[in-house]
Amino acid sequence: MEIPVYLFTGFLEAGKTSFIQETLEDKRFNGGERTLVLMCEDGEVEYDPSRFAGKNVTIVPIENESELNSEYLAGLASKCRAKQVLVEYNGMWMLDSLYRGMPENWVIYQEMFFADANTILSYNANMRQLVVDKLTSCEIAIFNRAKADFDKMALHKLVRGVSKRSAIAYEYEDGRAEQDDIEDPLPFDINAPVVEIKDADYALFYRDLMDEMEKYDGKTVSFKGLIAFNKKLAKGEFVAGRHVMTCCVDDINYFGMICRSASTDGFETGDWLMITGKLSVEYNKLYGQKGPVIKVMSAQKAEAPEEAVATFY
Repeated sequence: MEIPVYLFTGFLEAGKTSFIQETLEDKRFNGGERTLVLMCEDGEVEYDPSRFAGKNVTIVPIENESELNSEYLAGLASKCRAKQVLVEYNGMWMLDSLYRGMPENWVIYQEMFFADANTILSYNANMRQLVVDKLTSCEIAIFNRAKADFDKMALHKLVRGVSKRSAIAYEYEDGRAEQDDIEDPLPFDINAPVVEIKDADYALFYRDLMDEMEKYDGKTVSFKGLIAFNKKLAKGEFVAGRHVMTCCVDDINYFGMICRSASTDGFETGDWLMITGKLSVEYNKLYGQKGPVIKVMSAQKAEAPEEAVATFY
């Protein structure tokens, strides 16, 4: 039987415990189902089970990351006959530890990220890999304790630099709450005859392309890319792209697209090319599925960009 998992992430004093407490006090959520709460860190706020909507909640502290294994977690759920699981996750643990350790019948139904609006930028400056890890898959990022004059744009950019899909909400010190309504115009004109991608905008372009590939189908694009040849590609095909850093130097990957040219004479792996071509979405065996393919109209050798590694910020 499938067990729904509700995952709450963020750092100490981010407001996770208070939100879970309120959730379990609400009869609309806690209607009597046996519930297992995994408490992966101790903050200043403690749970008050006497206020829960029923006596059906079992709270288990998880003190060590090694306890996040399927055998132990399945045993906890079985012991309390849990029909649902809430996880207050430790902000200093990577989420992959939980994902890999969950029993097969546990399914994450919702993932929420909580942060103090006054301290999250400091966390991001000093522990960006951990921040990115939590923002990547969350459905909503909630910034609480916001002051009236806080920098909303900075927090908006923090989230959007990692995820286009996550909703964003702000909770003020006076109890007010609001949804983020800042629009994110692309830094290039997708309706231009030639969509010109500047060096600094490649990461944003590639992410938008991967998120909404069909809207680029049939567009003519121009960009500078580092090329590579692959034995799996047909004659006249090569890959062009950029190394992109998502959060830190340990998270740099090459994000490229297949290019199809009438001639590749004089081109070698490691060359930088200025490429203009028509983009189509089609199957290619290198992708193993449908993906972007550029029919090259022109390709010329170019100087490497000032920043060889592209970023989202």
